[in-house]
Amino acid sequence: MLRLKKAGMVFHSGTVNEKTVIQDLDLQVNQGDFITIIGSNGAGKSTLFNLIAGTHQPTSGQIFFKDRDITREPEYRRAAYMGRIFQNPLLGTASNMTLEDNMMITLRKGFKGLKISLNSRRRREFQGYLKDLSMGLEDRLKDNVGLLSGGQRQALTLLMMALSRPDLILLDEHTAALDPRNARLVLDLTNRYIDEYGLTAMMITHNMADAIAMGNRLLMLDEGRILLDVRGEDKKRLTVEALVDIFHRVKKQDYANDKSLLS
Repeated sequence: MLRLKKAGMVFHSGTVNEKTVIQDLDLQVNQGDFITIIGSNGAGKSTLFNLIAGTHQPTSGQIFFKDRDITREPEYRRAAYMGRIFQNPLLGTASNMTLEDNMMITLRKGFKGLKISLNSRRRREFQGYLKDLSMGLEDRLKDNVGLLSGGQRQALTLLMMALSRPDLILLDEHTAALDPRNARLVLDLTNRYIDEYGLTAMMITHNMADAIAMGNRLLMLDEGRILLDVRGEDKKRLTVEALVDIFHRVKKQDYANDKSLLS
């Protein structure tokens, strides 16, 4: 589905502040993959997502999506088939619009331009989806989203993302700003929607235990390169201690971020 070929990203090229963030990175993402991504701060994780989403264009290499070269395709065009959820739960929804209006926007995106209207049947459908969140939102269709908590908004964003059926979902530490209870709920919903809707997803996380437990494939990034790419049964046999040991043996230094060790 997605292929990065010798992708590189250099910021402030030719200046004293020049910094190489992604280096000759080769990556293939297959349809149905759920890839978790870990790495120390500054490893290039969010920059990788920015290249895939079109926020930045690579300074070298190419990006292909379904065998089509999208290296120079702008972000707004990629948004038609890619979805991204950020750390900040306020970014995925429109605060000054109601729940039902937010859901209608994303539903129209999922129907790829077909004309659909908001009616009583549609509202019942929305109530059914929201009831499954177990947050009491099924009775708040007329409430503005700005009245919801951060956890409720991130769960709603995830639901809306699933309903829009993007070809690829980028989850950029989407539980990092939530309290432990809501983070667990959103992660459980993540697993459920990816499985239920057959989505292809990539998820950045600082939590090694979650990276091991979720998905079918794990990448470890370091200094803009893929240090480890493990999948299938090999991934299932991983432990946090084994990941830290791999990093230590390859880099000859300790894994930098203590948050990664929290389960």
